[in-house]
Amino acid sequence: MKRVFVVLVMVMALALAASAGSISGKVSGVSGKSVVYVDTIAGKTFPAPTQHPVMDQKGLLFAPHVLVVEIGTTVDFLNSDYVAHNVFWIAVGSDRTAGHNLGTWRKGEKRSFTFEKAGVVALLCNVHPEMSGFIVISPTPYYAITDKSGAFKIENVPEGDYTLTAWNEGGNSQSLRVFVSEDTEVNFTLRRL
Repeated sequence: MKRVFVVLVMVMALALAASAGSISGKVSGVSGKSVVYVDTIAGKTFPAPTQHPVMDQKGLLFAPHVLVVEIGTTVDFLNSDYVAHNVFWIAVGSDRTAGHNLGTWRKGEKRSFTFEKAGVVALLCNVHPEMSGFIVISPTPYYAITDKSGAFKIENVPEGDYTLTAWNEGGNSQSLRVFVSEDTEVNFTLRRL
């Protein structure tokens, strides 16, 4: 009986793997890295990630300049500079009530924040107004950051019909409907702001 159960579990795992695909393509019309993600899936929730990605402040820059995380992720904000830094944002997406100020701290210290709302966060520093960075909070674990050429690939997306969104700090966002079955190609052309 135990052997039959193990075989059944293996067959089900293979069937699930066979029904997953990838989404690849290119984002053009803008410069710099873009973020591409599968938008909210009705009736589907995902467990919050346990790893804490780091948004560093180093050389008077946010590093990385663009970070993408899944909703529910705790981000650690680190100061690696020899000067004090501050981190704040005015809104998450268009929700100004989700703005937050983490305060100011010195080299080697970090502050953490858990992002419970999907959207784009424009990071700023009160101490150094020339600093800026972005965190894109994806509603699903299916996302990618483009390479320098604008190419992206999102792996292991379950077969289905989705809205795929592309974002770039210098351009408009664009959403397209896509049906994922095995390997699917989707290309975006964003307009500069």
